[in-house]
Amino acid sequence: MNIAVGADATTLFRAAYENRYTWDSSFPGYTADVTYRCGDQVFQGQAKVSPDPRMGYKGEVTGIEDEEVLKAIQGQLWETAIHRVRRAFEQTHGANTFTFGETDESGAVEIIMGGKATGDRYKVRNNEVVLVHRHIHGNVVTINTFSTYETGAGYLSHTYDSVYHDPQTGVQTSPKQLFEDSYEEVNGYTVLNKRVITTEDNSQPVEFVFTNIQLLA
Repeated sequence: MNIAVGADATTLFRAAYENRYTWDSSFPGYTADVTYRCGDQVFQGQAKVSPDPRMGYKGEVTGIEDEEVLKAIQGQLWETAIHRVRRAFEQTHGANTFTFGETDESGAVEIIMGGKATGDRYKVRNNEVVLVHRHIHGNVVTINTFSTYETGAGYLSHTYDSVYHDPQTGVQTSPKQLFEDSYEEVNGYTVLNKRVITTEDNSQPVEFVFTNIQLLA
C-alpha cells in the first residue's frame, strides 16, 4: 500500500475500523447447540447470546457439566460476542492519536497509537486491520490476521494467530494459538458457526461447533 502525500493516519485507521463487521442495534441475539471436540473428548450443550446493557452482549452456556470445558466454551462465546458490539470510532478511539509507522513487504501500513493507547500499534492493509498489538490487563497481545471473510457489510477474521507477552520483559507468557473461524448467515446477520484453535505446543486442536442457530424473538 502506497501512502499518498498528505494522507492522514487517523483517516486510514478509522476506515478500517468502520469496515469491521458488527451487529447493529436491532440484533436480538441467538441460541445454538454447541459441540466441543478435543481428541476423543466430545461435549454437547446449548449456547445463548443475548443483549446486555453493560457489555453489549452476554453469552450463556448450559448442559455442560465439565467445568473446564464449560469455561472454555463460555470464553469463546464471550470473545466472539464482544467483538460484534458496534461502537462509534469516537467512543473507542476518541482519546487516541494516530501516526504512520513503517510499511512492510506485504504493503501493510503500521499505525502507531498515542494518547490513551500509547504503546499500542496496528497494521492496515486493503482497508482491513491485519495486526493488533495491544496492552490488555497487564499483558501485551499480538494478533496477526492472515485471511478474512467478507460479509457484504464488513469483514471478519478467518485465520489468525494470537500470542501474549509480558509488557516489561517481552517474554512470551503463553503458547501461540492459531485460529480458524467459519460463519453462516442467519436472517441477515453473520454468526460464528465453527472455531478451531491449534496451540503451538503440539496439543490436539480444539473445535467449537455451533449448529441450529436461531435468532431470539
